[in-house]
Amino acid sequence: MYDTEAVNIVLSDRITALAESQTIAMAKKGRELAAQGFDVINLSFGEPDFQTPQYIKDAAKKAIDDGFTFYTPVPGYPELRQAIVDKLKRDNNLDYKPENIVVSTGAKQSIANVVMCLVNPGDEVVVFAPYWVSYEEIVKLAEGVPVPVMGTLENDYKVTAEQLEKAITPKTKLVMYSSPCNPSGSVFSKDELEALAKVLEKHPQVFVMADEIYEYINFGEKHASIAGFDYLKDRVITVNGFSKGYAMTGWRVGYIAAHKEIASACDKMQSQITSGTCSIAQKAAYAALQGGSASAEEMAAHYLRRRDLVLGLMKEIPGFKTNVPNGAFYIFPDVSYYFGKSVNGKTIKDSFDLSMYLLTDAYVALVSGDAFGAPNCIRFSYATSDEKLVEAMKRIKESLAKLQ
Repeated sequence: MYDTEAVNIVLSDRITALAESQTIAMAKKGRELAAQGFDVINLSFGEPDFQTPQYIKDAAKKAIDDGFTFYTPVPGYPELRQAIVDKLKRDNNLDYKPENIVVSTGAKQSIANVVMCLVNPGDEVVVFAPYWVSYEEIVKLAEGVPVPVMGTLENDYKVTAEQLEKAITPKTKLVMYSSPCNPSGSVFSKDELEALAKVLEKHPQVFVMADEIYEYINFGEKHASIAGFDYLKDRVITVNGFSKGYAMTGWRVGYIAAHKEIASACDKMQSQITSGTCSIAQKAAYAALQGGSASAEEMAAHYLRRRDLVLGLMKEIPGFKTNVPNGAFYIFPDVSYYFGKSVNGKTIKDSFDLSMYLLTDAYVALVSGDAFGAPNCIRFSYATSDEKLVEAMKRIKESLAKLQ
């Protein structure tokens, strides 16, 4: 019999240095407990709990019936790229051509393409923190040097122009941020983006990746894009997609809008990794854009109500400090009040310990803030039903009361 124990498997340094996504890891732990019969409420995943709108599903079915089952152009179907161009003009007042658009298998691939095409070993990448979990790891895969810059709770977790100026060095190649932000829900105003743009104008070697995947889940003023400043536009790569605004997480369609040279580079990179995005999903994405943003606005109204519900319940829990998020579907409280407290001989040292305690004691899955560059915080997703949110906050309150 073949002895599998005798195989000496030596993985690359690249993969052994790569951290697993904590959002996926916590969701996995939650599913394992649920499989054992525990009633786990999962608030760890950044996934809408709404179904994809029916008209989008119908378009996918029609695409199958019409025979769209073959390879697609690497950067996407021409009609989808044109629809994205039209969307960017309509919603963002940004002028692009189809040659500036690359459609990818989700916004995560779009981000990876951009970083791999711009960052050389040793290049510094300024990452606004708190940040989405994959930003730093993707930069490390490109052998770049992540430079996190933390926005303070007092400033709604948003990095200021002064902080950005201090972080930029001759080695800086790229700045990465999201607005609305995952995990904080913070939204940069047009004035705040202009202040950042004025700083970047002075540093022509620096590019900007603006992750706008939560664009339609915005509770405040109209969404603003840093690419809207003409003097910076050619150095901005706008990343967006369909997963959040159209509840299409499993369809895996994202895109970039960028200078033609950057778009061509991402096309080249993608051609060697995945080639074109799923033909059926692209047809569904085209239908989503043709249908406008009404379904997204309806979902956003539900998220706003849920945000207020959770914030109200959170006020009843001692020690939580949070901003009032103006977008996305997360609340990101500072929970350091509980560090050093104990129960049954177990001491809570950090947010990871606290999130694991709440998973095993309250059966509520959350994500610790160190995954987002903010180790004093925990991320709550409120993309679930009102009933589950009320029950989750009740359990969390009762579990935290046990800590002394």
